Amino acid sequence: MNEPMPQRVILVVDDALDTLRMLCDALAAEGYAVLAARDAPEALQRFDVTVPDAVLLDAVMPGVDGFTLCRQLKATPAWSHVPIVFMTGLSDTEQIVRGFASGGVDYVVKPLRIPEVLARLATHVRNAQATRLARDAVDVAGLGVVMLDGQGRTAWRSPQASRWLEAAFARCETPAEAAAAWLVQARRDGSQTLALADGRQLLARHMGESGLGESMLLLSQAAPEAAAPRSLQQAALTPRETEVLSWLSKGKTNRDIGDILGMSPRTVNKHLEHIFEKLGVETRTAAAAVAGQLLNS
Repeated sequence: MNEPMPQRVILVVDDALDTLRMLCDALAAEGYAVLAARDAPEALQRFDVTVPDAVLLDAVMPGVDGFTLCRQLKATPAWSHVPIVFMTGLSDTEQIVRGFASGGVDYVVKPLRIPEVLARLATHVRNAQATRLARDAVDVAGLGVVMLDGQGRTAWRSPQASRWLEAAFARCETPAEAAAAWLVQARRDGSQTLALADGRQLLARHMGESGLGESMLLLSQAAPEAAAPRSLQQAALTPRETEVLSWLSKGKTNRDIGDILGMSPRTVNKHLEHIFEKLGVETRTAAAAVAGQLLNS
């Protein structure tokens, strides 16, 4: 028998009781589990209990406003993936702009049109779920992923990346700042390698920038015996293996490399097995990071 789909959780944050009641009734009728909060402190308490699948957030509230709360949620890696939809006045263009600038994905205008709210919310919940599954798949593949914004701050990181970074910089006086500086350096240089206490290596490779100014870095770990050779001669790669490694470092897939070098993807994979063994690495990302050092030496 198929397992039932988990119920989606929506957090509604608004200081107006009538709005809260109306939204809670409408969302519950659509099958959502609904959490309610009257202000920012209550919203943070709800996040401590469970991380919702989306937030409907009033832009203007007494005390801490919605924009400040949104920035705080987006600055917390474990919560930053949650889509936030602002509720704002019809003519408040300034509020709409501030909402997007603080990290909101969309807005709905007051007085609320419930069918529109439900349609927009369903779209963002589906998109967020698809994105989260894709990023979690990176962890399953034995890698971690970190997204940096245009100012070098962590916009999002996968659970695997969080575990590795926290362990790697745990002994630093300011672990978060040390990890952030290391990631920024990896983005600037293209890759970075960090020796860990157990003899393993943590590798970070810059994969490029998106149109939103964000940069993605892939993290991987190499075994203790995986000390990178200092030159291609030390690695003892054959000419063909060197060619394969060169194209791998440029982000090409096995099929791409096969088309370029006139061999089957299966043959490319065989070459990669030998390359991994000679370089002392376990993943494509680690091999590409080492390749960047060798091919430039």
